[in-house]
Amino acid sequence: MLGAIKKHLSDVFHELTRRQGVVIEEEHLMKGHVHMCLSIPSKFSVSHVVGYMEGKSAVSIARNFKGKQKNFTGEAFWVRGYVISTVGLGEEMARAYIRIKKS
Repeated sequence: MLGAIKKHLSDVFHELTRRQGVVIEEEHLMKGHVHMCLSIPSKFSVSHVVGYMEGKSAVSIARNFKGKQKNFTGEAFWVRGYVISTVGLGEEMARAYIRIKKS
């Protein structure tokens, strides 16, 4: 089941980011969290992109794996916070970290 959810989430994340013009440079989905390196257009804030991805993906998980069709009030899939770091000169280091976690 975990493998199916990971595959589904990866597909959902790629579709959602494509819609927003965001590029997933690196990703690794694990049993409790997700590591991603994203290129986000300057017209969007990080919180907008993360909130959009969390909200839409949670609805998709509920519909596809929990049998829900409507009204997700009071349910949560993601935790309330996230960790962010901007990368510039350290971008390759961040990508390497995600790749190591993937192995």
